[in-house]
Amino acid sequence: MSEQTTTGGEGAAVPAPAAQTSEAGAGAEHVPAPEPEPAPEPEATEAVAAVAEAAGAPEPAPAVQAPGATPEPGANPWTAPAAAAEGGASPWPAPPAPPKDRRRLFAALRWTAAVVVFAAVGTGVALGITVPERTDIPGLATESDGRWTFPELSRPALPAGAPVPQGPDNRDGTHYAKLNGLLLPAPVGAKADDTVKADKDGAVSVDAFLEEYTSEAREKLKQSLEWDGLRQITGRGWTTADGTRTHVYLLRFHSSGFVDAFKGCDSNAQLNGVSALDLDDVWSKAKNTQMNSTTLDFPGAANFDGTELSIYQEVKPVLGDEQTKIGCLRTGDVLGMVIQTRKGEVAPVPFHQSVILQSQLLS
Repeated sequence: MSEQTTTGGEGAAVPAPAAQTSEAGAGAEHVPAPEPEPAPEPEATEAVAAVAEAAGAPEPAPAVQAPGATPEPGANPWTAPAAAAEGGASPWPAPPAPPKDRRRLFAALRWTAAVVVFAAVGTGVALGITVPERTDIPGLATESDGRWTFPELSRPALPAGAPVPQGPDNRDGTHYAKLNGLLLPAPVGAKADDTVKADKDGAVSVDAFLEEYTSEAREKLKQSLEWDGLRQITGRGWTTADGTRTHVYLLRFHSSGFVDAFKGCDSNAQLNGVSALDLDDVWSKAKNTQMNSTTLDFPGAANFDGTELSIYQEVKPVLGDEQTKIGCLRTGDVLGMVIQTRKGEVAPVPFHQSVILQSQLLS
C-alpha cells in the first residue's frame, strides 16, 4: 500500500513542469520567444561579475519569473534577461569606458613645449641681432673710443657721361664732380673753425691755404703750385668739444702727375708750429682694423686700401703744448690733406676715422 502511494505521488508530480510552461506562456504571449543563448561558462560568468564589481556597478538582478512559476530544472537563470535585452534596456552592466588616448595628449603636450622652446630661442636670437654689442659690428665701436658721428655721406652727382674716378675708362683718375661735394663734412656737434678761410662755396685761395705752413716755406710752395698745374683748392675746418681742431683741404691739379710733384704733404712738410714729422706708428699698427671698420653707406663707395695714403705725426718734443697730425691722400688728380691739432696729443681714432672717410669719398 505504501509503495502504491509513493508511486502514484511520483506519477502525479510529473505533469507539473508542463503546467508551469503553459502558465508562463500565457503570461508572455505578446513577447516573441527569443532563441535561447548558449549558457556562459562558469569562468566567464565569474569574470563578468569581477568586472562589474571592480567598476562599482551593481550586480545583475536575477531574472524576473512569472507569478507562481518555478524555475525549470537545469535551466540557467542568466539566460532569461536575454529576451529583455532585445526588447528593451539591457540589464547587463555597462562595460567600462575605454581610456582616453593618452598618446595623443602626450603628443600635443610635446608639440606645445617645442613651440614654446623655439619661440624663446627665436626671441633670444632676435634680441641678439637687434641689440648687439657695439664692438661686434663693423663701423661701430664702444662709446669710449672717441669716434665721431658724421652726417650721412653721399657722393656728388657727375656731369652727364662723365666716368667715375676709378672707372676702367678713367685711367688718370680724374674727378669730374664738384670739388666741394667731395669734401668731408664736419661731425655732429662740431663748430666751424674760421681759421680756414673759405668762401661760401668752400673755395680757398692759395695764400689762405699756405698759412698752414711756416713763413719761410710759403714762397717756395706758392711757386710750386703755380708751376705744377694747380686748378682749385677747397677747404673746411671745425672744432670739437674736446678742443681738437681739424682742417681739411682738397687740391685739384691738371693731372695725377702734378699731385706727386707737390712737396707740401710729406714728412718734410714745414707746417706752422710743428717741430718735425715722422710716420704715425699707431696708424701702422691699426690701419687694417680701422680700414675694415669704417665704411661708407652710399652706393658705389669704395673701400680705400691705403696704398696712396700716408699719415704723419709731430715727433716729441713738440713745439708748445699741442700735437699735430697730418694725413695725405693722393687719388688721381686730387690731393687731400687732413690736419688735426689738439692740446696734449691728437686722439688716434677720430683722426684716422676722418682720414679714411675723406679718402673713401675721393676714391
